[in-house]
Amino acid sequence: MEIRNAVHPDHAVLFDTAELREQFLIRDLFKPDEVKLLYSYFDRLIVGGVCPVNPLKLEVDEKVIGASYLLERRELGVINVGAAGTVTVDGEKYDLSPKDGLYIGMGAEKLEFFSADKNNPARFYLNCAPAHMNYPTSKVTFSEAEPIEMGEMAQSNKRTIRKYIHPDGVKSCQLVMGLTTLETGCVWNTMPVHTHQRRMEAYFYFGLADEQVVFHFMGEPSETRHIVVRNNEAVLSPSWSIHSGAGTGSYTFIWGMVGENQTFTDMDAVPMNELK
Repeated sequence: MEIRNAVHPDHAVLFDTAELREQFLIRDLFKPDEVKLLYSYFDRLIVGGVCPVNPLKLEVDEKVIGASYLLERRELGVINVGAAGTVTVDGEKYDLSPKDGLYIGMGAEKLEFFSADKNNPARFYLNCAPAHMNYPTSKVTFSEAEPIEMGEMAQSNKRTIRKYIHPDGVKSCQLVMGLTTLETGCVWNTMPVHTHQRRMEAYFYFGLADEQVVFHFMGEPSETRHIVVRNNEAVLSPSWSIHSGAGTGSYTFIWGMVGENQTFTDMDAVPMNELK
């Protein structure tokens, strides 16, 4: 498991392109028959990816998490961004079609991942957060996830946000997770921007053509930076940072948040005239 330390905003403004990418960009999430996990000291979120050509068990180094298995004191959100697949949780099977999600509560011990077709494997994107109580493991399909329409075509930011794991849907201890789809012809996500002083966030971009990229904007509102992100890559967003992107082509992204609360609207809006 890769470990990344938290970064102070006063230090981040001094980073060049390579250093920004090294600290905040997460690449190579879906290597066939590998489990990729990254442990961030921003609210101790774990971001991961599983691409099972053959069945894969989710196992971690006990020294990193201080527990005998991953979810001994944690909870896990899974969204399938590949072909059809299955997750077994302590022997119980959950079939996930593309864009279906699964919440796995604290205490689940044996996790295994499968693809329906090894020649067209599933790709399971993971967010894992500390937890202090158990909530039941629950599947949520793409069609069941609560949709919220935001933005306008005139501003190139019309999009539909679908909430998978949240207080009014699939309940969790602190993890909140969902998926945003942009309308055809729209390129901006989360614009106008905001910060979350009480929560950090991770963005995972997918559905991008090979020749397309997303310019992910980050940093304090008065010191913005950008990272070029490609298909199936993720970005860590600390609580002091804006988080927004503009794509050169169509794309979808998954957002996951952990921190002080689960209130979806708890954000600090940044007026456009304050961005620099």
